[in-house]
Amino acid sequence: MKHLLIGAVAALSLTAMPALAEFPENDLQGVIQWGAGGSTDVVMRAVTPHAEEVLGASVVLTNRTGGVGAIATKFVQVQDADGYTLLMGAENPQLYKVMGLGDVDYGDFIPISILARGVPLIVANTDAPFNTFKEMVEYVQAHPGEIKIGSTGPGGVPSVVTAMLASQVELPMTAVPYDGDGPAQTALMGGAINVLPAVLGAAIENVKAGRVKAIAIIDTERNPLLPDVPAIVEDYPDFARYLPWGPFFGIFVKDGTPEEAVTKLQAAFKESAEQPGFKSLMDERGFVQMNISGAEAEEFLNRWQSVTSWLVFDAGIAKASPEELGIPRP
Repeated sequence: MKHLLIGAVAALSLTAMPALAEFPENDLQGVIQWGAGGSTDVVMRAVTPHAEEVLGASVVLTNRTGGVGAIATKFVQVQDADGYTLLMGAENPQLYKVMGLGDVDYGDFIPISILARGVPLIVANTDAPFNTFKEMVEYVQAHPGEIKIGSTGPGGVPSVVTAMLASQVELPMTAVPYDGDGPAQTALMGGAINVLPAVLGAAIENVKAGRVKAIAIIDTERNPLLPDVPAIVEDYPDFARYLPWGPFFGIFVKDGTPEEAVTKLQAAFKESAEQPGFKSLMDERGFVQMNISGAEAEEFLNRWQSVTSWLVFDAGIAKASPEELGIPRP
């Protein structure tokens, strides 16, 4: 009788316990590293609506700008690791340590999705005395210091691409800094500078309109948006050691987030990134779609950090040695 009574009480207590709530129980917050209207903002606002449908919850998007993305990154990093706060950003945190901008990178987060990467290219003023990268190298070497190349500051795409170029060929050019891609492209079109490393999505309209000319795609193959522009490896195959490379967009949660939340978020954004409207947007803007998560995403992030950190360090624009930070040379 005693055993029957204990069993009955145990059964009653089990049935009285509420079922564990399934993630997500509440709305989520998506924190975008960059300002409204920029590439990161556009990509995140395009991919999120369908993910909301899959999750059955809203993702409230906010822009937290500043510190080359560090303000948003740190904000998410100090929140609870519960999956309800998403970091929606670009590649910048992978350089924080070597550039002396902070002690946090994507190693402190779990990648929900690496959505896409941009394709760098080299664009020149229409009056520049060269039409290919090989011709540019020959001209620059024959006229040291004459050619002016635009930059957006240490760690930006132009500075990394310039470091990549200088690692393989001698390019005695004069760097001119600008506050962002927009002002740099304006300067290029106006003739204040002669050449600019840029991202295909940001430069494509100016190229198609004939306001600038593309002289090389920084990739292992030509791009369908500019099929007549050679890939840099065609004349300089040694660049393949760094490629493919480019700025990227990703969604992350704080390390330690429960597996259930991670799995559901990864599935939701994976499905969303496969939607025709999002894929069309990526194609139109010249982005290479990736849509990877888990170990594949971590491998991509580690390689990107390794390649880029050592490029900026060898170019003399890093604040700290990648080796001292435990970042292996590629």
